[in-house]
Amino acid sequence: MTINIRKVTVLGTGVLGSQIAYQTAFHGFEVTAYDINDEALDAARTRLSHLVATYRDEVSGAGDGKAEHTAAAIVLTSDLAEAVREADLVIEAVPETLAIKQQTYAFVNAAAPEHAIFATNSSTLLPSDIKDFTGRPDKFLALHFANQIWKRNIAEVMGTPETDPAVFRALVDFAGAIGMVPIEIHKEKAGYVLNTMLGPFLISGIELAAGGYATPETIDRTWRIVTGMSAGPCQMLDIVGLNTPYNILLSRGNDKADELAAWLKANYIDKGKLGVATGEGFYRYDTASN
Repeated sequence: MTINIRKVTVLGTGVLGSQIAYQTAFHGFEVTAYDINDEALDAARTRLSHLVATYRDEVSGAGDGKAEHTAAAIVLTSDLAEAVREADLVIEAVPETLAIKQQTYAFVNAAAPEHAIFATNSSTLLPSDIKDFTGRPDKFLALHFANQIWKRNIAEVMGTPETDPAVFRALVDFAGAIGMVPIEIHKEKAGYVLNTMLGPFLISGIELAAGGYATPETIDRTWRIVTGMSAGPCQMLDIVGLNTPYNILLSRGNDKADELAAWLKANYIDKGKLGVATGEGFYRYDTASN
């Protein structure tokens, strides 16, 4: 099987969806980014403009107008059928809710060309949870990115038992082509490699803060001093966005995790404090720089 990926569609233009679209376009692929309405697309334009500035400042080769050209080259649309009509690869980054993903794939399968590969960026759901709704389980797998994609440049590639090995290899090659370090995962694992290691660390930070044992500042300062790392768990959670740990906690299905999720929701999420992206989470941020 010959697999040629040139046209890439990203479904969802949230924090990470916008980053995936921009990184892919930056490396020369034709990119279309879809979201549900004009309001969401306006927010995407703002995120892309911030990425232009970030890449100019932090990424080699982004000068001489390339950063601006990259953003301008991304086609933004709220027409889902049109977005996937000519796609070689569809990367799904819609909200982390199984029902939403199921509905999205049912529609996309009918609208996308037969050869198109589907990849989910889900951080909590296994691809096997979704594959039966794609209509093409042999061309479906997970392609998972970390936030701040331009510097935390891994892409975890994880298929199901039904994923065609040629499709798996094609996604590994694609990840490398857009400047990622491909992380090949040979069996399905909730949390992949990164979050299997990172998850307990981040949730321990939430547990310490929720229990009133120490402030987020003290928790992070302790970690930074002892490890020499630049950020502690609460700082990292703000970067990731607090909706993600909230969903992960709910997915665990035990009383302790539910209590932590409820605390996170009541004290942060319900108040619009979602982290760096909204200007406030555990800490406050200058939204003009995000």
